[in-house]
Amino acid sequence: MLTILGFAMIATFLVLIMMKKMSPIAALVLIPALFCVFVGKGAKLGDYVIEGVTGLAPTAAMLMFAIVYFGVMIDVGLFDPIVRGILKFAKADPMRIVVGTAILAAIVSLDGDGSTTFMITVSAMYPLYKRLKMSLVVMTGVAAMANGVMNTLPWGGPTARAATALKLDASDIFVPMIPALAVGLLGVFVLSYVLGMRERKRLGTLTLGDVLVKEPVEEKETEAVLVGAGSGGSGTGKAAVATGGSGSGTDAEDGDEDGDKERFQVLDPHRPTLRPKLYWFNALLTVTLLTSMIMEWLPIPVLFLLGAALALTVNFPHIPDQKARLAAHADNVLNVSGMVFAAAVFTGVLQGTGMVDHMARWMVDVIPEGMGPHMALVTGILSLPLTYFMSNDGFYFGVLPVLAEAGAAHGVSPLEMARASLVGQPLHMSSPLVPAVYVLVGMAKVEFGDHTRFVVKWAALTCLLILGAGILFGII
Repeated sequence: MLTILGFAMIATFLVLIMMKKMSPIAALVLIPALFCVFVGKGAKLGDYVIEGVTGLAPTAAMLMFAIVYFGVMIDVGLFDPIVRGILKFAKADPMRIVVGTAILAAIVSLDGDGSTTFMITVSAMYPLYKRLKMSLVVMTGVAAMANGVMNTLPWGGPTARAATALKLDASDIFVPMIPALAVGLLGVFVLSYVLGMRERKRLGTLTLGDVLVKEPVEEKETEAVLVGAGSGGSGTGKAAVATGGSGSGTDAEDGDEDGDKERFQVLDPHRPTLRPKLYWFNALLTVTLLTSMIMEWLPIPVLFLLGAALALTVNFPHIPDQKARLAAHADNVLNVSGMVFAAAVFTGVLQGTGMVDHMARWMVDVIPEGMGPHMALVTGILSLPLTYFMSNDGFYFGVLPVLAEAGAAHGVSPLEMARASLVGQPLHMSSPLVPAVYVLVGMAKVEFGDHTRFVVKWAALTCLLILGAGILFGII
């Protein structure tokens, strides 16, 4: 019964948000509360919620201060050179823009944190997608898939969890998987090219100059880099598309290098929050922060808390300016942290009522006996739905050991099982139980249901591509 109710709860949640009958926050709270009553454990709902919130509180704290930190870094101009480089490559061509999104997301994902990847990627690309009227779900989908492949880095989380659960060395799991993961990443780039060509066919090949001529009224408008940027009333959190002083509609490839540099400005180069004299301080602070995360010198929430406090103090020494920056990013902070705590209700009920355990055991029991020697393949396939419907902790610490034990009985090594368990990560990054995805859709101003409908099929295809490459190369 718990198995049926567990799947029913997840299905109800997904249907309601995809049909836009409920907001994600409301669905994450009300649906599990209702099913908790159905299970007959309504009296323990408070305990389950508190346990779930306690478990996700560090994640919420990390996201809150990470948003503040990277918001400040965007305000002061740390990422302006990256934006200019991507835009110069893209040249307002939809195909290049989508491919550039995938490349940028993959590069930034090297820090192992999905939230920072999405904040930087969306901040760089959102104004251009918006300006050229490109599909924002293409941006969120491509970014999520690229990050999902890169999330398998040993410091990204899943590989470390698999190693811990099966008592293996993380490098022994990850290094042999590199060829298969490279194929998966190449698949994301190819897919981004295809989606970009589709956008190019829909919109045509444009230049920023063409867009500015076609939309003269919008030259004076500003595009918010972040959701709620500038909402504090100061207006300093805004970023505008710079016209380069012409707006003549001349091709972006014409003119001298300085003209190109000016034309490919999306972040306003004259915004009052810029701190050019502190550029190298901010760059060093960010590199130090990311290095500390990778080396695990301190817990990530503590690192971002310290980083945000230091960044605010050095870049904006006056209290009113600090308050203005906090206010500018308050919408993002509230939106994301609220979603995380709502997700804690969902996971708390799933785990507290025992639905996750029953679902895992059912999945193992329905595997035919004849599939025993192929348990690595089975694990790879199961990792798609299970990591989507469960947290990584639930899958790697609750399900993988059971699957590995079944595989060991048929001579399948734990290393193969661990590698196969990583296959589902490109799909997992768009799971409603992943806090970072709410940063992605929130900053991109995309409905979670729209993102889900678009990305699931492509992410599943990427997962199967990794699995097929792993089998072909003899890794799985």
